[in-house]
Amino acid sequence: MKRRSLIKGLALLPVTGNILSVKAAESVDLQGSLESLAETTLSSFLDEKNIYRSMGVEPIINCRGSFTIIGGSIKLPKVKAALDAASNNFVQLDELAEAAGKRLSELTKTEWGMVSSGCAAGVKHITAACVTGGSPERLIRIPDLTGFEKTEVIIPRYSRQHYDHAVRNIGVRIITVSTAAELEKAINPKTAMIYLTSGTPGAASDTGQPLSLEVIAAIAKPMNVPILMDAAAESLTIPPVHLKRGADIVAYSGGKTIRGPQSAGLMLGKKNILLAAWQASAPHHGPGRDNKLDRDEIVGMVAAVEDWLVRDHDAEWKRWLAWLDVISKRVSGISGISTKIIEPVNLNNKYPVLHIIWDLAKYPVTGYEIAEEVGRNKPRIALGNRDEADGTTSIQITPGHMQPGEEKIVADRLYEVLSKKRSFKPEMAAPAANLSGRWDVEVQYALSTSMHSFVIEQDGNWIQGTHKGDLDTKNMVGTIDGNEVKIRSTIPIVGNIIIYLFSGKVDGDIIAGDIHMGEYLTAKFTARRNTTKLPKQKVMIPGGQPLAT
Repeated sequence: MKRRSLIKGLALLPVTGNILSVKAAESVDLQGSLESLAETTLSSFLDEKNIYRSMGVEPIINCRGSFTIIGGSIKLPKVKAALDAASNNFVQLDELAEAAGKRLSELTKTEWGMVSSGCAAGVKHITAACVTGGSPERLIRIPDLTGFEKTEVIIPRYSRQHYDHAVRNIGVRIITVSTAAELEKAINPKTAMIYLTSGTPGAASDTGQPLSLEVIAAIAKPMNVPILMDAAAESLTIPPVHLKRGADIVAYSGGKTIRGPQSAGLMLGKKNILLAAWQASAPHHGPGRDNKLDRDEIVGMVAAVEDWLVRDHDAEWKRWLAWLDVISKRVSGISGISTKIIEPVNLNNKYPVLHIIWDLAKYPVTGYEIAEEVGRNKPRIALGNRDEADGTTSIQITPGHMQPGEEKIVADRLYEVLSKKRSFKPEMAAPAANLSGRWDVEVQYALSTSMHSFVIEQDGNWIQGTHKGDLDTKNMVGTIDGNEVKIRSTIPIVGNIIIYLFSGKVDGDIIAGDIHMGEYLTAKFTARRNTTKLPKQKVMIPGGQPLAT
């Protein structure tokens, strides 16, 4: 098959037809595919001329899953072909959205479909739709909702997480509820919609739970309040199971399990809501203009859904199990190592997972340390890890986004690192200083400097106390090992979590070093001991209420 003839054939297809079933199948072979592309991908990964290496970035073997921070997934061959074909012509985007909506409706057996610039953007557009009702006068005023009728969104407490920023970006007031009674009381004429998330078996939104989707729908439907279910990382069901359970819209990530464009999202459900959501998205001006979507991403997302319907999911599962078996057999020969494969039945991140387990008392290295070792050194491998309460630790291999041949690389690499002789770590060195007291902490962010503060209590090598940040005060814990200081503080904000990891060295009355903030990158800090002494002052307690104010 020649790439040029493939693209030419696809470019002639109407989007309302089946993008993948090319009539010119005699001259265009689209069957080849996943294995061929995967082998090409692996070859590129091994090639020292890899495009990422040419930019100074070392690529990663993904044994972790469909995480955006490492690229989501690798697009399927048919999706890549559709993207290429769509890029050859210009098209009026509203007309394309109409055609794609109809085609997605046919494919998924839903009322309508919409492609957005990622799942979070879709959630944002749907929130805007429910707030504005499709009125452009309201749309262009977001996030100032003064004078709007619909200004509130209800979210069950179990669904509060960092992705609800997409809802809050519209300027709505978030109402958090924990029970069906609270939900019923919270719904009022200002309620624009209810937002909730799906999850693993036993999740609070599951059937049979006290505040399940079905319970929410029974309360919300009579009051005409739409329900949006965020099922970003789930496998696609036809028709979507959450719509049958009572949701009005279900939102998927296009670039995770479905393996469409990573920057696309798939919204399915009520046509009137999705038409208003499309109005609120780019290319139209307003709060969604910053979530631009290209024509080829729309076509690529439709192609991914078409491909989902014809993919051999059973064969895919067997292939994943075979890869895990290769890795399991390789590491099982190491003394003290045991393995097990867990095959989940839930829709969320539905992949078999290999757990490689050992006893910390016998092999003194944690799963976290192994994950760091293979994640930071060539060949780089991203994998999961966990420490158990019984003293064991483990790493996890998720094969859903591995490529053929990588299972051998992973098996050999893990055998190498798990076969190393490791000594038990020595006790921490005596503290070089007593850090107890108050510290003024200068934090240097990328664009500003903030003043934080520590109040530290030290017990030998162990540190605890409080960390006052820009806006919040939180508990902190840590260690001092010789002159090396490591401190962790966590800000638990509803729907979010921010972790500060301070790593520095103490020199007299100064601690200086780096702050690791996870997805929020890094910063520098310098802490100086606060030696200010307040004047001694007696406190007089009155005998009753004041006689003057």
